[in-house]
Amino acid sequence: MALPGSAKPLRADAERTVRAILEAAERVLSANPAASMEQIAEAAGVARTTVHRRFVSRDALLAALAAWATQRFHDAVESARPDSVPPAVALYQVTVNVLRVKIDWRFAMGTLPTDSPDIARVHSAVLVRCEHLFVRMQDAGLLRPGTDLEWARRVYYALIHEAAAEAPATDAAVDALATRVVDTLLRGVGASGTG
Repeated sequence: MALPGSAKPLRADAERTVRAILEAAERVLSANPAASMEQIAEAAGVARTTVHRRFVSRDALLAALAAWATQRFHDAVESARPDSVPPAVALYQVTVNVLRVKIDWRFAMGTLPTDSPDIARVHSAVLVRCEHLFVRMQDAGLLRPGTDLEWARRVYYALIHEAAAEAPATDAAVDALATRVVDTLLRGVGASGTG
């Protein structure tokens, strides 16, 4: 792991410290967005000087938190292997994985900077994966022929966003929400045979 703006990877102990700080920042800032660096250090179990040594300012900490969460988001999609497993399985696994990230990193995911080239690059890579998955889903007959895939993908994102906004962080709840998102996307909410 390298901190944003640094190509140099961290030693294992330094990486553990940074991870502890970022995880504490997520917890503390979720509860109180105005929390101080000192409160974050206390929650991480490190000295305030350690936080300042790793992150020169609150803005630097927030940028690192956003980059960390964005990387978790990317890894969530990649680990579902959307290009190689059957599309229905990939859709479900991507949904579970992304919901988990959006719930666990709610503060960071909600405050992503819109002007960061690194974050934009990661989101672009995820978009390409999702576009390809939706093409695979249509080819497999999971989506009707002629479906506007961009619209379907945007609806899917909205469903995930809504599910993550209300979800408790238990595995069972995430699984149930993922099933609901996939079922709503693929089957809708209207009674069959109407229209």
